[in-house]
Amino acid sequence: MSGEYDLVIIGGGISGASLLYTVSKFTDVERIALLEKEDEIAAINSHHTNNSQTLHFGDIETNYTLEKADEVKEGAEMLAGYLENVDPDREMHSKRSKMVLAVGDDEVESLEQRYHDEGFSELFPKLEAIGREEIAELEPKVVEGRDPRAEMLALQTPDGYVVDYGETTKSFIRDGEKVDGVDVYTGTTVTGITEGYDGFTIETDSGPFDADVTVVAAGSHSLQVAKQMGYGENKSLLPVAGSFFLADDFLNGKVYTLQMKKLPFAAVHGDADVHDDSVTRFGPTAKLVPTLERGEISTIKDFFDVFGLNVDSFLSYGNILADRILLPYVLRNLVYDIPEVGKRAFLPHVQKVVPSAELSDIERAKGYGGVRPQIVDTEAKSLDMGEAKITKENIIFNITPSPGASTCLKNAYRDTQQLMEFFDGEYEFDAAAFREETIDNFPREADADAGSGSDSEGELDREQDAEETQDSEDSDDLGPDPIEPQP
Repeated sequence: MSGEYDLVIIGGGISGASLLYTVSKFTDVERIALLEKEDEIAAINSHHTNNSQTLHFGDIETNYTLEKADEVKEGAEMLAGYLENVDPDREMHSKRSKMVLAVGDDEVESLEQRYHDEGFSELFPKLEAIGREEIAELEPKVVEGRDPRAEMLALQTPDGYVVDYGETTKSFIRDGEKVDGVDVYTGTTVTGITEGYDGFTIETDSGPFDADVTVVAAGSHSLQVAKQMGYGENKSLLPVAGSFFLADDFLNGKVYTLQMKKLPFAAVHGDADVHDDSVTRFGPTAKLVPTLERGEISTIKDFFDVFGLNVDSFLSYGNILADRILLPYVLRNLVYDIPEVGKRAFLPHVQKVVPSAELSDIERAKGYGGVRPQIVDTEAKSLDMGEAKITKENIIFNITPSPGASTCLKNAYRDTQQLMEFFDGEYEFDAAAFREETIDNFPREADADAGSGSDSEGELDREQDAEETQDSEDSDDLGPDPIEPQP
């Protein structure tokens, strides 16, 4: 296998697949290839057992600022609109209630302030503040067995999308492959990229591919490839592995708890499974691992390629892990993997959501969980709270921690705009048709449109105008805060 293409996308997870969908369906780029090293599409982090199946809008994720929530909201509405359009029978997703729960005077006061004073009620018109009785109607197990004197408040919305990101990825691929000139190669490992005078030669174990333009959307491996080409030297990765515990049908939808400040990882929450609502998944845990893929010992070497083994990387890790909040959190999460001891240690987190839960009700979800790359800025010696995009001449490297899956179509939109600049006007992007098949299908209340903050065409066009003022050869685009291990 080999060939010559206008565009080659490296990576068959949801980020690469959403870009293939966007470019193949809404531009006139003639020859496109996607390369995936696994034998199947969406075999790693996008697989439904390796993430929390949550479509993040920013409404109940309490570590989001209003600005960050607005950014994520639009991307989530794009993906929700796509799913409403192509999956009316709910085979790839389901839609349930979701809420963030506050218990006790301090938490209730904090959540009230967020809702009324910080603008979240205006940004999310469907989000409602509800009390104990209404919570009990929606989620009886959340109230059952709880101290009746404890004050309770929840912010609840019907937009609780539960997504099988693996099947969604495959749907993007199927849509793309319907277009002439699109080729998808699985079981094809990239071994190197060489930049030439008029494009790139991508070496693989199946032969070389020539591309005018290249996008590397390979998760943690994207930074590895970038560094091999001499880019991203001021970045490293802090790989975080997420795991889950399973219980019976405690919950009807999603129930989040308030986020602990200064942590880039989600507070434990409960979710009904996308394909089996008799199963409730609790998590995630978050532990640091020296690998780029969960359970793949061979990726330890890849981690050290990204880490760099230099003074700045070691100092960055030391500075990050010395934090008085982060270090105890990391150490506690190591305990959750210990048989029996871990389950006992994790039970109080479950009981914060379902007070009546007992030790016998939960079990570790064997084989569940993935690795998410948290970006490290080795110059600032700190975590970069968001996605990283390294854009050079005719090549883009996307490193997408959570919520990269939720914002995959918005990222694909932005990248497609950049690709049109790379091609210097040779091809065109039909942005209106893209919106028609994605965000225009997102269901809104009739009286909520004006205040929804989702003027998709105007907002996206404004973003593009802003992006055009940046130097595309040297820009590192940081996106929304990561909140949990997810595709």
